[in-house]
Amino acid sequence: MSAAVALHEVGTSDALAVRTARVAAIAGQHADAVDTEGRFPREAADAMRAERLLSIQIPAALGGEGASITEIAELCSILGQACAASAMVFAMHHIKLSSLVEHGADSDWHREFMRRIAREQLLLASATTEGGIGGNLRNSICAIKVEGDTCFLEKDATVISYGAHADAILITSRSHAEAASSDQVLTVFLKDQYSIERTVEWNTLGMRGTCSDGFLFKGEAPAVQILPKPFAEIAAQSMLASSHLLWSGVWYGIAADAVARAQAFVRAAARKSPGAPPPGALRLAETSSMLQMVKSNVVAGLKVYEEAKQDADRLSSMAFAVAMNNVKIASSEMILPIINHAMLICGIMGYKNGTPYSLGRHLRDAHSAQLMISNDRILGNTSTMLLVHKQDTSLLG
Repeated sequence: MSAAVALHEVGTSDALAVRTARVAAIAGQHADAVDTEGRFPREAADAMRAERLLSIQIPAALGGEGASITEIAELCSILGQACAASAMVFAMHHIKLSSLVEHGADSDWHREFMRRIAREQLLLASATTEGGIGGNLRNSICAIKVEGDTCFLEKDATVISYGAHADAILITSRSHAEAASSDQVLTVFLKDQYSIERTVEWNTLGMRGTCSDGFLFKGEAPAVQILPKPFAEIAAQSMLASSHLLWSGVWYGIAADAVARAQAFVRAAARKSPGAPPPGALRLAETSSMLQMVKSNVVAGLKVYEEAKQDADRLSSMAFAVAMNNVKIASSEMILPIINHAMLICGIMGYKNGTPYSLGRHLRDAHSAQLMISNDRILGNTSTMLLVHKQDTSLLG
């Protein structure tokens, strides 16, 4: 991959990038079929397992490679340039894995589970949405029930991305029947510990390969599989930040590939008319500037997170939450005009399907960005925090 579309030119293991490029090549071969058929990108998922990418975040002592969030975001961008659905599956898996890595290290069961993920390359899914609350992941209606050493849970999960294809699901609920809706826990259920009945079919404009159907979830498992930390702490200190950053890596990858196609189109036009400025050249320069702004936004957010990880108070602060929210808002809103500019450059060849410059899939996939945790919801949360928190205006962070 060229430096022009890399999220990070330095800091990412060359070996990781090479392994991910091999997965991306496979994902790219099937991207259009995955989109057209609305099917899970099984070839890409199998390649991720073969390259052992599903465990790279796990500490080396537990069988992983200790990859940083910055490295994983770069891999998301590499995959995003080939197949957005495959990249999003990879990102969402690592978002859930971050909850285990950052908050399960003091639990014998969860440490052994991480070893198993590394050995078997298990794919993790998430169930945080629920009928009656929508995408408000910080509230639950369902409650986990603990009887002796066993826990039981039923949840009307309106979205479980690739839930039918996961090896385990990490699911939120109230901590007990009398708990407030915001008093939540996160529990790991293995595939043989739950049943899922499809209630909503994922037939969408874009991101079709994530297969984010709705399910009625019923699970029974040992109670030790409940993570020991409250979900409020998990969400604030790892899940929300990793979601915004890794998703942004995927979105950057989609936009980067759109710009690369537009650049190839302009170059082809220039070869046909040597000496004359090709149509779209100025718009391409403008689009390149917009793409760099997205990259700078994501890189800055990654830097803030890596620095804050050493300080639990900072991770839970309003300043950190505002910074992460702003990364998500900016990256999700900026990619749409970038891809639209690329389509204007490519013209009818970008509008048509099946050409080297086709951008319809990119544009449709990118429309999900503002909806994955609704930007309106995020802006509402940010506006509340800004009533009591002064915006950080220092260029030094």
